[in-house]
Amino acid sequence: MKKAPDLLYSEEEDALRSAVRDLLADHCDAPGVIARTESDAPQDLAAWKALADGMGLAGLLVPEAQGGQGATHREVAVVLEELGRAVAPVPYLTSAVVATEALLACGTEDLLADLASGRRIGALAVSLHVAAGGAYKVVRHEGGSLHGELTGIADATAADVLLVPADDGGLYAVDASRATVTPQVSLDLTRPLATVTLDGAPGRLLGDAEPAVRRALRSGAGLLASEQLGLAEWTLTETVRYLKERKQFNRSVGGFQALKHRLAQLWLEVVNLRAAARNAADALASGEDADVAVAVAQSYAASVAVHAAEEALQLHAGIGMTWEHPVHLYLKRAKADSIAYGTAGAHRAALAELVDLQAP
Repeated sequence: MKKAPDLLYSEEEDALRSAVRDLLADHCDAPGVIARTESDAPQDLAAWKALADGMGLAGLLVPEAQGGQGATHREVAVVLEELGRAVAPVPYLTSAVVATEALLACGTEDLLADLASGRRIGALAVSLHVAAGGAYKVVRHEGGSLHGELTGIADATAADVLLVPADDGGLYAVDASRATVTPQVSLDLTRPLATVTLDGAPGRLLGDAEPAVRRALRSGAGLLASEQLGLAEWTLTETVRYLKERKQFNRSVGGFQALKHRLAQLWLEVVNLRAAARNAADALASGEDADVAVAVAQSYAASVAVHAAEEALQLHAGIGMTWEHPVHLYLKRAKADSIAYGTAGAHRAALAELVDLQAP
C-alpha cells in the first residue's frame, strides 16, 4: 500500500531549522550580503565553512559509510528554506545537492567524502536553466583531455572541482584550477554564473553522464522549491511587519482593506507552496512518485516566489526601491530561480506527460 506523504516537520527538523537560522543571523545579515554582492567575492565562504564544517550540513545526503550524515532530502529542504529566507550567498544547492547527487549516481566515494566534509566545493557544469531530462551542452573528449566552453554554470567561481559531461557520454571530474572560469553578468547577485572554458584540461572519468545529470537536476529542481518557499515566507513576513509600522492618514497602512486582501491572497499562495515543496522533499526522500512531485512543485513555486517578492517591493514603497533595503536581492533571486532547473512551463509539460495528459 502506498504511503501518504508526510508534509509536517518533525521535532528534529524544527531543531535543525532553529540552528541554521541562528547561524545565518550571525553570518548573513542583510547589510553584509549587500556589501558582498558589490565585491569581487560574492560567495560567503565563511558562512559556507560554518554550515559545512561547523554543522556538517554539506553531507546530509551522503551515507555515513561514505563520510556524510546519512540524512534525507527532508532535512536538506529545511536547510534550503532558511538559506532562502536569508538569500544566503553560499553554494549549498549547487554543491551539497546537485553536485553531490551526481556523484552519488556515479558512486565516487573519495569525492563524495570531500564534498560532504566541505573540504571541497563541487559544481555540475550544466547550465542553470536546464531541466531534468533536458538537453545540455557537452565538451569534446579527445586523448584523455577535455576541450570546450560551457556557459551559465552556477557557483563555478567558488568550485574546487567541476563535474563536466563530455561527448563520449561520460561525466568527468576536472580540477577547477585547470579550467578558465570567467564570471558572467548575473541577475541574481547572490548566486553568480560563470563561463567554464576547457583547453586540454585532464579529466577523471566518474561514470555515465546522462543518469547522473538527470538525478542531480531532478533533486535540484525539487529542493529549489524549498528555497523559493523560504524566500516567499520572508518577503511576506517582512511586508506584513512593515505595513503594521507604517502610518498614513494617522492609521496603520496595514489596516486598509485593499492591502489586507492582497496579503491574504499571498498568504494562501505561500501556504500552498509549502505543501508542494514539502511533498517534493518527502517524495525525493522516499523515492515514491518523485518525478510527479517535483514537477508539481516547480509548476507552482516560481510564480509564488516572484509574486511575493514583487508585492514586497511595491508595498515597501519608496524604501523598497533603495539599494540599501534587501528586498531587491529577494526579487532577483526569485526571478533567477524561476528559470533555474527548468521553467514552470517546462515542468507543466513534463507533468502532463507523466500523468498521460495529452495536449489538445
